[in-house]
Amino acid sequence: MLATTSAQAAWLLPLTIPICIWVAWSDMKFMLIKNQAVLALMAVFLVAGLIAFPLDAYLWRWSHFAVVIAAGFVANAAGLIGAGDAKFAAAMAPFIARQDSALLFMIFASVLLGAFATHRLFRLVPAVRRMTPDWTSWDKQGDFPMGLALAGTLLIYLALSLLAGG
Repeated sequence: MLATTSAQAAWLLPLTIPICIWVAWSDMKFMLIKNQAVLALMAVFLVAGLIAFPLDAYLWRWSHFAVVIAAGFVANAAGLIGAGDAKFAAAMAPFIARQDSALLFMIFASVLLGAFATHRLFRLVPAVRRMTPDWTSWDKQGDFPMGLALAGTLLIYLALSLLAGG
């Protein structure tokens, strides 16, 4: 069973869906996760988290943000990930129960592989390219819009939490 309950996910999932779509689209089109999207996701947890979680759990989940933002800054400084990816991952962190970390990494690995393969395949399809001719991610050799995988990971985690009951 997941540590994030279905009742908690019921508060969080509907509010995160539009933000995750925005992040995935923006990263594919511009190779950029806008700070407004990161702040919007944080605002969702700031407000809905207060309703969804007991106060002690809510406050502890903010420590997840601190840990992930610190790790993200180090990874960004080392050239491993983009700054937007690091900030969005940190904004996602309070939504994830620490006890579910191993599951989250499995979800992320699966989503990353699927998103990468799908992105690379779709950029080879002329009809898709004609519909999205100005998407930066199609032509960035060696780069991948990680926001696509990060957003998908958060949505799948929350959907699984919702469906798991508890």
